[in-house]
Amino acid sequence: MIQLALFYEEKELLYLKEIAEREEVSEKYLTQIVIPLKAKGLITSRRGSGGGYRLSRHPSQIKAREVVEALEGSILPVDCLEGNTFCKRAPFCVARKVWQRVRGKIIEALEEFTLEDLAKMGKENRPMEYSI
Repeated sequence: MIQLALFYEEKELLYLKEIAEREEVSEKYLTQIVIPLKAKGLITSRRGSGGGYRLSRHPSQIKAREVVEALEGSILPVDCLEGNTFCKRAPFCVARKVWQRVRGKIIEALEEFTLEDLAKMGKENRPMEYSI
């Protein structure tokens, strides 16, 4: 997603092969990752010659939380925080209260960053041999 953000203005579409090379991951792995990202409407794709992937919105409009939730599901450090599946101890469970707070802080942190922010940070921190 950060690669797509880096090239959002410059290139219409990126091939998975390009992204895989830049991120040093397998193209096969990326093939699996794009499925939930596309399903959540975070990326679009075009098949065939001249095809590839791009962000569906400007990088400044996509929060890190959206990406994490698309790939990982709900942000739940423990199962008892999900819906009404908690146990009878929930109303007085101290551990559950701690996990609720931890979840809140994780969400708060992920909401602070957009893909644009992460792309800028990546550009600034990237060693020369990994320059785009």
